[in-house]
Amino acid sequence: MSGSYSKSLKYVISLSIALVLMWFSFKGVKWDDFIAGLRSCRWEYILLSMAASIVAFYLRGLRWRELLLPIDPSIKRMTTFNAVNIGYIANFVFPRIGEFVRCGVITGNSAVVKGSGPDSPQDGNGSMDTRRLASYEKVLGTVVLERSWDMVTMLIFLLGLLAFRWDKFGSFFAEKMWTPLEKSISFSVWWLVLSAVVIIVSMIFLIIKYRNNNAFCRRLFSVCRGLLQGVGSCMKMPHKWLFIAYTAIIWAMYWLMSASTMWALPDLDALNIVDALFLMVAGSLGWLVPVPGGFGAFHFVVSIALSTIYGIPFELGIIFATLSHESQAITMAVCGGGSYLYEALCRKDRKE
Repeated sequence: MSGSYSKSLKYVISLSIALVLMWFSFKGVKWDDFIAGLRSCRWEYILLSMAASIVAFYLRGLRWRELLLPIDPSIKRMTTFNAVNIGYIANFVFPRIGEFVRCGVITGNSAVVKGSGPDSPQDGNGSMDTRRLASYEKVLGTVVLERSWDMVTMLIFLLGLLAFRWDKFGSFFAEKMWTPLEKSISFSVWWLVLSAVVIIVSMIFLIIKYRNNNAFCRRLFSVCRGLLQGVGSCMKMPHKWLFIAYTAIIWAMYWLMSASTMWALPDLDALNIVDALFLMVAGSLGWLVPVPGGFGAFHFVVSIALSTIYGIPFELGIIFATLSHESQAITMAVCGGGSYLYEALCRKDRKE
């Protein structure tokens, strides 16, 4: 009961944050101008953005599969594609839960083999039970690694923008993001980072030390080992360069999604592909805020970015953010719903 109450409370808090950000984003909008802006939209570019989204989803599945193959060679391309899509729609229910949901999809489709090794369960007669090749912990480790690659890629884009166009983009990240973060706490941000590192190192030490004497520590040790094995699958990938190529194309699709939404609005014709890259990075930061589906946070961050850097009216920024976010949300809902139905029918066939 307490666990269910805790989850409900977290959902209410995250939903409340989303609603507050949505209110701040739309409170000054003149709805006649907003509707007129939507009517002027070139919808063929929005369709291009949605097509690029689907390509990105499929490539994310292919890239993830490269990490999963050393763990379970039987994982299919369609399975990883469906898992990615189902994870996206799960994030609309509760922020970040999609990463765990898609791990469950992969584990549920993994090959079953006779258990072996110290962690394999045994029945009362001492015989080995069956197990999944891609255990949940190992799959979660690959998700951690995949997300780490995305964070590194986004950081590279961000550093590139700051290094070559600091005069234009640096003020936004310094004044609108870093400075408010420092002012919101009464001590240096670096002390917070150092404290987090000390806590993590201490927890790892205690788990390793008491893994044989404490059931809780033993379970955590097993989970951590599975995570490390999943992360270690990167070194066993047969096609490492293919993984890097997938990453490059995925982010090229994100760039195209940002640019095509920008091209869809005649009032943003003066912006170029470098500006689309900046909006992509700013929008990615908005998606990171732990609210359901990025609602509110994405709109607020992107609108502030357009207003601060380009002097574009906030109302026009809201139109861009709404078109960008809602077109992606619709694409995620359609692909996620289709993938969920496909997986449900496959499970039904297997049972029959």
